[in-house]
Amino acid sequence: MSSLDEATKQLLSIEGATGAAIVDYTSGMALAQGGNPGFDLGVAAAGNSNVVSSKLRTMADLGLDSTIEDVLITLDSQYHLINVLNSAGSKGLFVYLVLDRTYANLALARHKLNNISKVIAI
Repeated sequence: MSSLDEATKQLLSIEGATGAAIVDYTSGMALAQGGNPGFDLGVAAAGNSNVVSSKLRTMADLGLDSTIEDVLITLDSQYHLINVLNSAGSKGLFVYLVLDRTYANLALARHKLNNISKVIAI
């Protein structure tokens, strides 16, 4: 993919998307972000990096030799999708996508998110 900003634009083109960020989960920093989900994406990126790091530690403690594909958090008006990137060029990153439940098709959004995530690299 040409840039993280282009990936963010593609993520925001998913029906129902109101915010998107590409985040380094070791630092909690958003490398790219866009949209207007009604809250601070930078704060959400940092908080969700704790979610990803905690789950990875728990998996290690359990001896699970697997990778996280995604984490779904459902709110009454939004879906929050965390897609952990596992390719060589994107290790240590995740995509954070915020969807408005009124307009989003969760299955289609997950499918499109997975396709976009496959080509993200730094």
